Amino acid sequence: MALGPNRDEGREGLLLCGHSDVVPAAEAGWEGDPFTLRADGDRLIARGACDMKGFLALVVNRLAAADGDRLRCPLALLVTYDEEVGTLGARHYAEVGGGSTPLPSRTIVGEPTGLRPVRLHKGHLRLRLVTTGVPAHSAYSTRGRSAVEPAARAIVALAELDRRLRREGSPVADRFPVAPFSSLNVGRVDGGTAANVVPDRCEVLIGLRLLPGDEPAGMTGRVETTVREAIGDADWSLSTVGLSPPMESSPDSDLFRALQAEVGDTTDEGVAFATDAGWLERMGHACVIFGPGSIEVAHRPNEWIDSGELARAGGILDRQIGRWCGATG
Repeated sequence: MALGPNRDEGREGLLLCGHSDVVPAAEAGWEGDPFTLRADGDRLIARGACDMKGFLALVVNRLAAADGDRLRCPLALLVTYDEEVGTLGARHYAEVGGGSTPLPSRTIVGEPTGLRPVRLHKGHLRLRLVTTGVPAHSAYSTRGRSAVEPAARAIVALAELDRRLRREGSPVADRFPVAPFSSLNVGRVDGGTAANVVPDRCEVLIGLRLLPGDEPAGMTGRVETTVREAIGDADWSLSTVGLSPPMESSPDSDLFRALQAEVGDTTDEGVAFATDAGWLERMGHACVIFGPGSIEVAHRPNEWIDSGELARAGGILDRQIGRWCGATG
C-alpha cells in the first residue's frame, strides 16, 4: 500500500515494513488468552504485542490518517508473511522484483529494538543433511548399513567447524559484542526406528548464523566439504531448507542518522536475529531496524509492550513521516 505521488526517480519517501505472522502460543505460563490483548498497568500483553504487532498498529493507523493528495513524496507500507518461519514473504517480494512500482528506498523495519536504530543483523542459513543406509535386524547387523553412524561422524566434524568459525575474524565483529562471529548449530537429529533395527535414514538439521559479509553459498560449501571429509563414501545429501540473509546498511544512511539524532543514541551495534531487511536490502532498500519493545520478551509467555514506549514510537514515526514525505501545504 502506498500513498502520495508516484515518484520512481531516486525512490524518495519512506517505506514502513512489518510482518503479519507470530510464533505459536502453546507454551505454558500464559495468564490469559494469548490472542486477546489485555492491559496490566503500563503493559499491553498478547502474543505479538512486542514482535511486532504494536509497530504494525502504529503504521496502519498513520497510513489510514494520512492525506495522500498532500504528500510531496510517497509513504508506503509493506506487510510480509511467514517471517517467523524463514522470512518467506520478504523473499518472495525480492524474487518477484518488488512489483511494478518501486517502493521508497528508505525503510524502517519495525522489529523490537527498544527504539534503538540498528543497521546490521546476522543472517540465518538452514541446511538439512540426510544420510541413508540399509535396514536390517540388529541381530544380523552385517546385512545392513547404519545411517546413524556416518551422521554421528558428521556431527562431530560440524562441531569442529563451529569452533573454527568462532576463531575467525570479521570486519564487523566489533558490531556484535555478544557473539562476534558466525556460528553453526546442530539443532535436531532424527534417525532410526528401534534399538533392534539397523537404521536406514538419519536427518540432521543445521542452522548457521552468518555475519554480514558471509556468503551463504560459500558457507554451504564449507559444510559440504566438512561432511564429505567426515563420512567418506557413505550415502548422503545436503539441501538448503531456508535462508534469511544478513543485512548491513551504510552508517552514513540519512535515515539511520536521523533516527539516531531523534532518540539520542549514537551506538552502532548489530542484532543477532535475522529480519526481512536481509531480503529488502537486496532490492536496494536502505533499511534501519527500529521499533518499540524488547526482543528479550518476544516469543515468551505473557509477551508485552510498554504503552508509553509505544506512544513514543508513534511520535517518532510522525516526525519521520513528516521529514521524508511531508505535506505540500
